[in-house]
Amino acid sequence: MSTDRYQSPLSERYASKEMQYIFSPDKKFRTWRKLWIALAETEKELGLPITQEQIDELKEHADDINYDVAKAREKEVRHDVMSHVYAYGVQCPKAKGIIHLGATSCYVGDNTDIIVMTEALQLVKKKLLNVMKELADFADQYKELPTLAFTHFQPAQPTTVGKRAALWLQEFYLDFEDLNYVLSTMKLLGSKGTTGTQASFLELFDGDQEKIDKIDPMIAEKMGFKECVPVSGQTYSRKMDTRVLNVLAGIAASATKMSNDIRLLQHLKEVEEPFEKSQIGSSAMAYKRNPMRSERIASLSRYVMVDALNPAITSATQWFERTLDDSANKRLSIPEGFLAIDGILDLCLNVVDGLVVYPKVIEKHIMSELPFMATENIMMDAVKAGGDRQELHEKIRTLSMEAGKTVKVEGKENNLLQLIAEDPAFNLSAEDLQKTMDPKKYVGRSKEQVDAFLKKCIRPLLEENKELLGVKAVINV
Repeated sequence: MSTDRYQSPLSERYASKEMQYIFSPDKKFRTWRKLWIALAETEKELGLPITQEQIDELKEHADDINYDVAKAREKEVRHDVMSHVYAYGVQCPKAKGIIHLGATSCYVGDNTDIIVMTEALQLVKKKLLNVMKELADFADQYKELPTLAFTHFQPAQPTTVGKRAALWLQEFYLDFEDLNYVLSTMKLLGSKGTTGTQASFLELFDGDQEKIDKIDPMIAEKMGFKECVPVSGQTYSRKMDTRVLNVLAGIAASATKMSNDIRLLQHLKEVEEPFEKSQIGSSAMAYKRNPMRSERIASLSRYVMVDALNPAITSATQWFERTLDDSANKRLSIPEGFLAIDGILDLCLNVVDGLVVYPKVIEKHIMSELPFMATENIMMDAVKAGGDRQELHEKIRTLSMEAGKTVKVEGKENNLLQLIAEDPAFNLSAEDLQKTMDPKKYVGRSKEQVDAFLKKCIRPLLEENKELLGVKAVINV
């Protein structure tokens, strides 16, 4: 590793090798050559004087790219596409005259961008599914374990640990639907020419409209796509980049929601992210177990959510058939958005796979608040025993405030049940009241909701994509 220049943390620390390769120069330039072959084959099949020998020569050198020649040429001409056309021609002297025939730079540049983003989205889909699988298993395992729920981060009616995980899972489920939709709409630019009019092909094919109509569909099929965009300027609409990055931003928001909840739960000592045997939590406080993975999820996710603004602004500011102020921004915002979300999903997978639950702490917290939450049931029991509801309501309100003072001001245990048992208006013994202290009585349909959600939405999705499951995350730092 070079230590005398800036290295992107996304490459050095966070993103997987698989995602890094998708956005690598080698992947890009190999794809350029595949596109040049597809164009030449299409033109040959439609009647241009291109020989099979020329096609075979292009295929022979599709992968052994002579980078040194391209680099030297680019220093002279200051044009990356023409430098690689030249370098390819050096290797393919018989075919050099038909490389890039009728095309503009965006033929290789924009089509490659779509191909690369599509492959990157497929990798994101794979990792997202694996996160969803781990969350589904976790939700199923803990669907009956009562836990204190919070609204405004204030104690509220209980839920279950599994039901809360199902809320995280539902966020990712919505992202998965968005991702699948965007994937289904990915179309190549095709070969549209300098302003999108295909004027160069009108010249090449002597005005034969029928043949020109076949060019884009044939290229799309050769490159594994269903179709090309119907109209364009020189470039595909940059709104496509916006849609792609918005999907990534959505996943980042879901990951942040989950990771923030885990951080809060780790503070409460109810749930804890994986902590390795030799891991150090703090350089000063040796006892600390900081939720560093969840914090990193939140940190990287913030970057992705903000990064989504880049293609939106770029899309809005494209002039007429094209300008070049998109290029430098795209080189940064698209790859780095994907590298960051790749690291986020690896972290999510690692955290959920090793999430530790502490039932005794959870029980302690819920039992300290349960007397307050049981007051409606207690009041109904007291009415059945002959009490007056309105009078009992006021008494419970007064006693609850007294018990709250005992907890908050005096720092003692919640004594609401004792106060109620001592008040003859309720006509309930301590034993009667204790029967109301089963947390499972207050979790509503948490278990049933988790079961229904997994059965209806998640398990069918996982079964449908089972060939993508089985991924294990590797965390570098």
